[in-house]
Amino acid sequence: MTASRPNLFFVGLMGAGKTTVGRTVARRIGYSFFDSDHEIEARCGVRIPVIFDHEGESGFRDREAQMIDELTQRQGIVLATGGGAVLRPENRSRLKARGTVVYLRASPHDLWLRTRHDRNRPLLQTQDPKARLEALYAERDPLYREVADFVIETGKPSVAQLANMVLMQLEMSGWIAAAAGGNDPRNDVPDDARGDAGIEPAQDTNTDDHA
Repeated sequence: MTASRPNLFFVGLMGAGKTTVGRTVARRIGYSFFDSDHEIEARCGVRIPVIFDHEGESGFRDREAQMIDELTQRQGIVLATGGGAVLRPENRSRLKARGTVVYLRASPHDLWLRTRHDRNRPLLQTQDPKARLEALYAERDPLYREVADFVIETGKPSVAQLANMVLMQLEMSGWIAAAAGGNDPRNDVPDDARGDAGIEPAQDTNTDDHA
């Protein structure tokens, strides 16, 4: 019988780098990568802001919960969740029960710097998006920490360095051995991309989630 392959899930506020870092980690460990927001858009045929306009945030969250339930039932995937996925208790339960969760944490100020020119994030289309991010952080940070197995600080490292931070934490926990048969994906990383987990914290986040 083939052993089951563990899942890896990324959580964090919009702009934290879940999509870019998650895709990089997935490539290094030979896993399939999914972004729950992108999957919702593909299924609906419209962008996230259009869903918000027609169904409101509640309607979007219903679709998001269904998508997360479907995706987390797979084996051997890396999943980047939408920033608000942790708001639903059922999502938090499924993430904790069905995989290892990494919280990419960034300060509201850093997130504002990364997202201030992005018009594709419906929750930030306000007169004061920085204050909105601060409120979202205050509401969601405890929920991210509730589900997280690891908290990775983001800030200055490149995407490659951040991905390596994640892989280092996974290796130390034994997750890498379970996922990759003991092979160390960091062997493919250039020496100058290696770093100590949690030290300076990512900048390239333009393809991250919307909500």
